[in-house]
Amino acid sequence: MFTSRTAVDVRYAETDQMGIVYHANYLVWMEIGRTRLIEDLGFSYAKMEEDGILSPVVDLQVEYKKPLRYGQKAEIHTRVKEYTGIRVSYEYEMFTPDGELAIKASSSHVCVKKETFRPINIKKHFPDWDAAYRNAAGSGI
Repeated sequence: MFTSRTAVDVRYAETDQMGIVYHANYLVWMEIGRTRLIEDLGFSYAKMEEDGILSPVVDLQVEYKKPLRYGQKAEIHTRVKEYTGIRVSYEYEMFTPDGELAIKASSSHVCVKKETFRPINIKKHFPDWDAAYRNAAGSGI
């Protein structure tokens, strides 16, 4: 299974009164990881949007394991957990600088036409993405 890796610096504005990353900011980091994964597979989410296709979140699960703090660097690992040709589920793991698991999460998405919000078949509209996602969810790239 192919895993994309990217790092983010924990900025002061992302922390709460307790000095740890505010829980909703992890969702932004998931998007950073997902976008990097798509780029690592050779595609552009922005290009897909230009083609009139959006990919809204339809499900989200997050397990908070260990806090991240201002001044640390979080390592985000993102992979395609499951792919059906219509629905894509991504899995995320975020690690502290010491390599401890801070967050384990997943998000599920469908691709829809921008004008109607009706789901599309990714294989039909984006056959290259379909092949890359099938490969990434399977044995790797």
